[in-house]
Amino acid sequence: QAPIKATCEDMSCKTGFPEDVHSAVVSRSVQGGQPLLNVRFRSCDENKKIHFGSSEPEDFRVGEDGVVYAERSFQLSAEPTEFVVSAQDKETQEEWQMRVKLTPEPAFAETSEKDQKKIEDIVFPWQHDKHGSPLKRQKRDWVIPPINLPENSRGPFPQELVRIRSDRDKSLSLRYSVTGPGADQPPTGIFIINPISGQLSVTKPLDREQIASFHLRAHAVDVNGNQVENPIDIVINVIDMNDNRPEFLHQVWNGTVPEGSKPGTYVMTVTAIDADDPNAQNGMLRYRILSQDPSSPSPNMFTINNETGDIITVAAGLDREKVQQYTLIIQATDMEGNPTYGLSNTATAVITVTDVNDNPPEFTAMTFYGEVPENRVDVIVANLTVVDKDQPHTPAWNAMYRMTGGDPTGRFTILTDPSSNDGLVTVVKPIDFETNRMFVLTVAAENQVPLAKGIQHPPQSTATVSVTVIDVNESPYFVPNPKLVRQEEGLLAGSMLTTFTAQDPDRYMQQTSLRYSKLSDPANWLKIDPVNGQITTTAVLDRESIYVQNNMYNATFLASDNGIPPMSGTGTLQIYLLDINDNAPQVNPKEATTCETMQPNAINITAVDPDIDPNAGPFAFELPDMPASIKRNWTIVRISGDHAQLSLRIRFLEAGIYDVPIVITDSGNPHASSTSVLKVKVCQCDINGDCTDVDRIVGAGLGTGAIIAILLCIIILLILVLMFVVWMKRRDKERQAKQLLIDPEDDVRDNILKYDEEGGGEEDQDYDLSQLQQPDTVEPDAIKPVGIRRLDERPIHAEPQYPVRSAAPHPGDIGDFINEGLKAADNDPTAPPYDSLLVFDYEGSGSTAGSLSSLNSSSSGGEQDYDYLNDWGPRFKKLADMYGGGDD
Repeated sequence: QAPIKATCEDMSCKTGFPEDVHSAVVSRSVQGGQPLLNVRFRSCDENKKIHFGSSEPEDFRVGEDGVVYAERSFQLSAEPTEFVVSAQDKETQEEWQMRVKLTPEPAFAETSEKDQKKIEDIVFPWQHDKHGSPLKRQKRDWVIPPINLPENSRGPFPQELVRIRSDRDKSLSLRYSVTGPGADQPPTGIFIINPISGQLSVTKPLDREQIASFHLRAHAVDVNGNQVENPIDIVINVIDMNDNRPEFLHQVWNGTVPEGSKPGTYVMTVTAIDADDPNAQNGMLRYRILSQDPSSPSPNMFTINNETGDIITVAAGLDREKVQQYTLIIQATDMEGNPTYGLSNTATAVITVTDVNDNPPEFTAMTFYGEVPENRVDVIVANLTVVDKDQPHTPAWNAMYRMTGGDPTGRFTILTDPSSNDGLVTVVKPIDFETNRMFVLTVAAENQVPLAKGIQHPPQSTATVSVTVIDVNESPYFVPNPKLVRQEEGLLAGSMLTTFTAQDPDRYMQQTSLRYSKLSDPANWLKIDPVNGQITTTAVLDRESIYVQNNMYNATFLASDNGIPPMSGTGTLQIYLLDINDNAPQVNPKEATTCETMQPNAINITAVDPDIDPNAGPFAFELPDMPASIKRNWTIVRISGDHAQLSLRIRFLEAGIYDVPIVITDSGNPHASSTSVLKVKVCQCDINGDCTDVDRIVGAGLGTGAIIAILLCIIILLILVLMFVVWMKRRDKERQAKQLLIDPEDDVRDNILKYDEEGGGEEDQDYDLSQLQQPDTVEPDAIKPVGIRRLDERPIHAEPQYPVRSAAPHPGDIGDFINEGLKAADNDPTAPPYDSLLVFDYEGSGSTAGSLSSLNSSSSGGEQDYDYLNDWGPRFKKLADMYGGGDD
């Protein structure tokens, strides 16, 4: 690179470009937005507004300050690139033009060693004042061409790059500095400048993959910090070195190709990237296939586009049934695939051969056999098995079956088992053995998708299915079913109605005749002969029965055979009953109310007849001749075929309840008539015709329902009283059972009995009081078992905690023990009353108190007569046995 220096030879001012052609050397690789050069334009009038333009606006843009920028990223060709830069005065529309020629700089490797070591001087540019003197700086006169610096340089560092110099350093003491990323902005310290000499240096190796270019700005100030030069831009491009291997985006690539594909079929694309400059050889990759596994039917079944990485087929013979998958080792090499200088890497491409329908299904047998019982549906008759070499469970493998012959009535269908691909011949319509004993079906099987083009096999396979029908015992059937019979009602019991017989469809089975029975007869009007099926009546047929709906009565009968197993069939007999005039009309309602006077006093009545036309209305209404008071007091007028109006004939009728007989005759042939009694209550009415009697219900009397309700209430009340009395008696019995089971004269409660004196005081007796104290221990075998208790004894449950007397030998603790026990018994809610006898437990054997036989009475036992103890009752029976039993 040669130094660029601003000169000023012509002192006169002339507006326009200083030259017609401007040449500049720029890097071969241009990035979008990168400043390339600064065009010089002199304007003698500072107030003029100049607009710059480019003849190639899609590639180059000229700023208002004359800096030419690249609009997009591109690679300069070896030949110079030319375009025109224009300048136009916005007021006068005067225009100036200059041709710009851009030449790509030579490759870094071609730069001579002498040129590399040569340090450039970058001089701040000057321009003339518009008045001619003195000289002053021109703002951004041009842009310094970029400085190219290789990455991964080994130094030594700091390495000098360029020297920034101002022509005014001869008269002034200047200080130089640089700013921007890489200098005073992160990453800081990569570029430094000598503030005195302006020498710009790099301090460490650069990495293009991290930062491809640095944009710095150089400044020149005096010792006082005053700017003496306008800042200039310095662009440092990092030249790429081949220091990165290609890297595949995936280590394993998966692709598919249909079997039978023709050569040239696209399979897949593998892609690798290189961190080096993609516009230089360092980043230009080339692909190739290193190996193919398996190598059949050819070792070169595939090829790869060395630039794009597209894998295509180059040989025919892909057959999934033979080789289902191929594995390729792909290599990517930079330096445009140079095996000597390029770096390489490998990846795996797995190509799966997909199935196409190149094999039709084939039946495993020419004839299949099956059998089915007659009248059965949804039964699988036979399994049709096929083989298909295509991939299972794909449309090319799935089989579809269809019937091609032997089933004109559509009694069979063929379903496909999705898991086994078998054809399931299924019966969908009942088959009668007596009509068809065997079927010979012709079936065909084919795939869901058609065979691939060029396949020589037939598209389908055919087979024969022989189906045998098994005869079974079938149910008899009535003919016709249902059977309709028209009959007038009133047919007497024992009359023959009709014959209802069934037929047995089993013509080839040996069995006896059918037997008939009745299955459903709601009114129990009919019976059927079990042999010949003759139906006779057992009661009078009545059309007005509740079992007749819309004049129709339905009965069901059963016909059974004696086959194995026995079968039966049902038939319905429908009897359409024709109406006869067997019911007389009745009046409705049965009760009515009217006023004492003639106005208003009309009563509307209706005739009701269970019969139907022509044995019903229109009806004739009239009053009987007897008693004579009926026609004297009342009159009746028919207002329609079914309705009439009853009213008073006299002006006033005393309040009360009157029975008015009404004769109603229907229109049947012969006529049927009846006399119905209408209970009419005559009462006092207000002006609106409403009854005002307070005691209207009294005269009407009690109905049957009210009487039944009163009787039920009385019975329930008597039952409650009886239950209360029984409960009281049971309660009294329980209270009496709790009384002591002793005679009243033997009851010693509340009585003071005088016993013999004990003799002298305790001080005269020499007793051992320690024997009356609580023993220290009680042997386990001394525990009293549960014995028989008296009825007045308290129930067995958790005993209260009575105090335990200590074993101290002091005589006074006996009294304390007794008082504490008495207090505990008084507070015990479960204890018997105070005047009841308390029963104490038996103290058991082994007592420390010893035997009481040592206590002698004041008189000898032999001198006493103890027979009177037997008269004291059961409580003294033990004592009487001890002393009144004689010598033993």
